Amino acid sequence: MAVSTKTEFNSPAPPPVPVAKKVKHEMELFGDVRIDNYYWLRDDSRSNPEVLSYLQAENAYTGFVMSGTKHFEDQIYAEIRGRIKEDDISAPVRKGPYYYYERTLEGKEYVQHCRRLVSPVEALPSVYDTMPVGPDAPHEHVILDENTKAQEHAYYSIGAFKVSPNHKLVAYAEDTKGDEIYTVYVIDVETGAPVGKPLVRVTSALEWVGDEAILYITMDEIHRSDKVWLHKLGTDQSSDSCLLHEKDDMFSVGLQASESKQFLFVESGSKNTSFIFYLDVSKPEGGLMVLTRRLDGISASASHRGNHFYIKRRSNEYYNSEILACPLDDVSTTTVLIPHRESGGVKIQELQLFSDHLVVYERENGLPKVTVYKLPAVGEPLTSLQGGQTVDFLDPVYMVDPLESQFSSSILRFSYSSLRTPSSVYDYDMSTGISVVKKIDTVLGNFDASKYITERKWVNASDGTQIPLSIVYRKDLVKLDGSDPLLLYGYGSYEICIDPGFKASRLSLLDRGFIYAIAHIRGGGEMGRQWYENGKLLKKRNTFTDFIACAEYLIETKFCSKEKLCIQGGSAGGLLIGAVLNMRPDLFKAAVTRVPFVDVVTTMLDPSIPLTTSEWEEWGDPRKEEFYFYMKSYSPVDNIKAQNYPKILVTAGLNDPRVMYSEPAKFVAKLRDMKTDDNELLFKCELGAGHFSKSGSDLRSSKKRPSYILLYSRLLTWFLPLAMCKADQVTFGKTAGITPRRDFSFSR
Repeated sequence: MAVSTKTEFNSPAPPPVPVAKKVKHEMELFGDVRIDNYYWLRDDSRSNPEVLSYLQAENAYTGFVMSGTKHFEDQIYAEIRGRIKEDDISAPVRKGPYYYYERTLEGKEYVQHCRRLVSPVEALPSVYDTMPVGPDAPHEHVILDENTKAQEHAYYSIGAFKVSPNHKLVAYAEDTKGDEIYTVYVIDVETGAPVGKPLVRVTSALEWVGDEAILYITMDEIHRSDKVWLHKLGTDQSSDSCLLHEKDDMFSVGLQASESKQFLFVESGSKNTSFIFYLDVSKPEGGLMVLTRRLDGISASASHRGNHFYIKRRSNEYYNSEILACPLDDVSTTTVLIPHRESGGVKIQELQLFSDHLVVYERENGLPKVTVYKLPAVGEPLTSLQGGQTVDFLDPVYMVDPLESQFSSSILRFSYSSLRTPSSVYDYDMSTGISVVKKIDTVLGNFDASKYITERKWVNASDGTQIPLSIVYRKDLVKLDGSDPLLLYGYGSYEICIDPGFKASRLSLLDRGFIYAIAHIRGGGEMGRQWYENGKLLKKRNTFTDFIACAEYLIETKFCSKEKLCIQGGSAGGLLIGAVLNMRPDLFKAAVTRVPFVDVVTTMLDPSIPLTTSEWEEWGDPRKEEFYFYMKSYSPVDNIKAQNYPKILVTAGLNDPRVMYSEPAKFVAKLRDMKTDDNELLFKCELGAGHFSKSGSDLRSSKKRPSYILLYSRLLTWFLPLAMCKADQVTFGKTAGITPRRDFSFSR
């Protein structure tokens, strides 16, 4: 007994469970009164001592609870690091006379941006191209070392890295807070010397206009991209020309260069409507010209080849999109190259142009599809395109993304991965149909893709709609009798497709007998435009009931049981998790959510909050009674009630401009006050990060671990006895780090 007392006396006192004070705040609309006792947690300055103290208390409590399994968190961290090849380069991209690529170094958190001369320079592009290395190869030149730049900052991220057409200069956009407000620097490629003064408080959207000017975008006070500027090198930013000011607060502007590099396209768009201007790079003094006009419900994107613009256009009638062409000198005269296809649900997602080919990225039955069309010679008539060549893929479920290719070549580059196939870069010869792997991400240790099974299942939603479900597991570890732990992921917003790609970190779950599943629910774009339309506005609840149906299916078919099911979603996917937790808390053992958008009504009523005005077409405008009460019926913060909830882990970023940290903070505070169970509720707010967690490779520094390390370690301790938490026969090589794939489109 004395020993026990002494141990207790010497042990640090555990921090109390954080209890946020209540300050009654009434909000009334349409005769309905909502009371938010935690409204005070919102501090736009992020400097209120009382608010910061509460967030620090939550972090301290989470740290204490996790400290008992710190050794296990260290183990997870070490094995995830150990799967990654540390000293590595990306697949080199050939641009003119150079190969450009990124290099990672042992023990370093950030990448180096490098290039080498093509040798011989006159060699024609081929799928068999290989960048020479070794003592006789052209010298490697490090253009920019992010490790050096990041030394003075707690957060560091480069959002754009653009080489000038003559390959003498580089413009890059730098964020040092995580708030996605960038500074653009121009440097001499060879010497690294700065060229002119930096452009401040801009977005990461920028393009070269010839070799002596840059087009860039700035934001208004609510983080909406609203102005397009032309900057001439050597002049002060204050003298830059504003080419476009979008004053409609439901619209934002974007910027894209044509593959031919002869035109820049400026798009102004809302969630339902977009229209396009173009700038002739050879005649910037001519300003922006109208390519497509603003018509409600019609959305367009564009590119260029020869004497035609190519336009992908979506309308309410042609909701899965069509591809048109129009002459440069008569943009009002269009020819349909690929028509809208309603039957079969084939959705045109993206187009990519080459000097002799058109590549169309489509979706059919929820899966990506790549089709190549041979184009007539420039100057010959353009007519409807037939008989495209489809690129074949092996896995039953997979993801494909376009990568930068050379416009003048016949070589298409894309990335491919699946739930069991590491990310791979392919070069595909559009003339011969030959494809060559240029790089496969290395997974160190004893990874063997043949040990893993990937499946696609179809789930009946409550209204009879068939919902696709992607599943992966290790075939020698799972029993499929209901006893296996399962992590179910969902998103379901913005027409975003959550395709089943590979993550080496996920092996820490799969190699311990977990099953991983993705519910491709309505509100996303996996099954075409109508899939999205049927999961937004006054049909948003379909997103939540689809997810619940997927969970019930997994339980009924014995992939798992209620006691073995954890759910996960972030940002707008955090709204999903919050909503289903309120609707069916009995269905899940645990839930994890990152930067969750959970205070829907309050946020969407406040036009001063970033994204609010531009997203009335996504969620609805609660200033209208019908939308107010519909949104209130599912808004997670507004629907917390006195009931049992599963174990929950929530994370946030203090500098997040997309989902304010106060939303998850309020969600957790109200849950602590109202839930009737004793299950764990943990909240971690990263005080030096934004929407995308911490910067750098994260895995290379023990002080800057990515949030999923916390997630995985807690998930495993919730579901597996500690004695079983060791991965099955896993061995690892040297430790290393990677830069996580991020989506920088501005949405939740």
